[in-house]
Amino acid sequence: MWVKALDLLLDKMKGAGLAFSRVRALSGSGQQHGSVFWRRGASETLQNLDPDQYLHQLLQVSFSVSQSPVWMDSSSTRQCADLQAAAGGAMRLAELTGSRAYERFTGNQISKVRQTRPEEFLNTERISLVSSFAASLFLGGYAAIDFSDGSGMNLLDIRTRDWSEICLDAAAPHLGRLLGAPVPSTAVLGPVSSYFVQRYGFSESCRVVAFTGDNPASLAGMRLQPGDVAVSLGTSDTVFLWIQQPSPALEGHVFCNPLDWQAFMALLCFKNGSLTRERIRNESAGGSWELFSLALRDTPLGNNGHMGFYFDSMEITPPAVGVHLFDPDDNKVSSLSPRVEVRALVEGQFLSRRLHAERLGYSITPGTRVLATGGASSNKDLLQVLSDVFNAPVYTLDVSNSACLGSAYRALHGPLVLLLLGVVRLQSKYCSYLTPRGPCVFSGMMSQSAASFFEVVKKAPEAQLVATPHPSAQQVYGQMLQRCARLEERVLQDARP
Repeated sequence: MWVKALDLLLDKMKGAGLAFSRVRALSGSGQQHGSVFWRRGASETLQNLDPDQYLHQLLQVSFSVSQSPVWMDSSSTRQCADLQAAAGGAMRLAELTGSRAYERFTGNQISKVRQTRPEEFLNTERISLVSSFAASLFLGGYAAIDFSDGSGMNLLDIRTRDWSEICLDAAAPHLGRLLGAPVPSTAVLGPVSSYFVQRYGFSESCRVVAFTGDNPASLAGMRLQPGDVAVSLGTSDTVFLWIQQPSPALEGHVFCNPLDWQAFMALLCFKNGSLTRERIRNESAGGSWELFSLALRDTPLGNNGHMGFYFDSMEITPPAVGVHLFDPDDNKVSSLSPRVEVRALVEGQFLSRRLHAERLGYSITPGTRVLATGGASSNKDLLQVLSDVFNAPVYTLDVSNSACLGSAYRALHGPLVLLLLGVVRLQSKYCSYLTPRGPCVFSGMMSQSAASFFEVVKKAPEAQLVATPHPSAQQVYGQMLQRCARLEERVLQDARP
């Protein structure tokens, strides 16, 4: 299906008159955690594609597992337990790979395929992520997995940026050979396949930059800078962080940063987002966003000590469910007045976002910006509370299709890094790729990689300042943050049998 979709897309672009010959470099993104199992002999097929035929016709027998495991698969609980036991526990695994074991993560899915479909696994020549699979099509050979997307597998040591032997051995024998060596997210993998040159008119000099996951690509598309935090306010809320010193936890994820090899990115998902805000709007503001906003304006910072946790559905971060309301003396109460409840909801949500971000190693600095996206980012009163809670200015950014936009930025960025720092071809046991020359690969010079990226995107539309924190925000919410942590732990303890 993915291969045929690419055929259809390129045909439509060709029919629309796109001059592929003008494309200097390309990159892309794929949904994180999904995997593609290539059948033995697929490498030779990729290298000898007939430009007179569609890719989906040429590759229809090239996969040992016909239906790829994707992020929605949660059937690998047993494999997660095995991996955590091998690593020395959930926290040790998180410290090593950036996340505790998750059913959707690729390493656990690979382990399940090996155990439940041994013949198909034995017939596998290479395992790709969705991102490196797509890059392989353009490259005409197996593309390496990049550091950033590889961080979402429960297999990569996020500090050494290499596969963890402990995790590989727990997942499958000789798995390193099937995965190939991971590469920097800025690596130039090589020229585009002759198939695309002959069929679509790509230039032979067009370069393929390592593809990455949709979340890392979104970080690039939103143009996050060191110290920034992006908050996507949608059906569920997502928090993206650029961090230097990660502190992996049992909740949330830490990935290698796709733009700066010395830095990291963190990702937090909160299931109860806009749907919960809409419920409280309906119940406490007569279904009116205007009245909802008025309630935020008419109630003081800190809500006179009233606080609430609203988990209409089982929450991801933290793993809790139900509505939990507290008075100023930390006594549980059954209800709040309508205006107080509106602020309790919004403050509680944003305090939780900040609390869990800081637990992953994020810290607010004088230059911190909060970038707000998603449907609810149009509500300026909501964003004022966000600014106050984070004690940082809030900007809005129109970044629809941010993963796609980020991939375009990265396609331009990859070759530029090579021009700035000089080029060397690195050859490993599993692959070769172009990367900056010399010892700068894992040294302080890698900050130039991030600097060159921001040079690439400097002409992109600027984020718009919409809110600045109230002078008393730091004092009010600094104290509330500690209280939020204490009450959240109480909610979790009360839920335990």
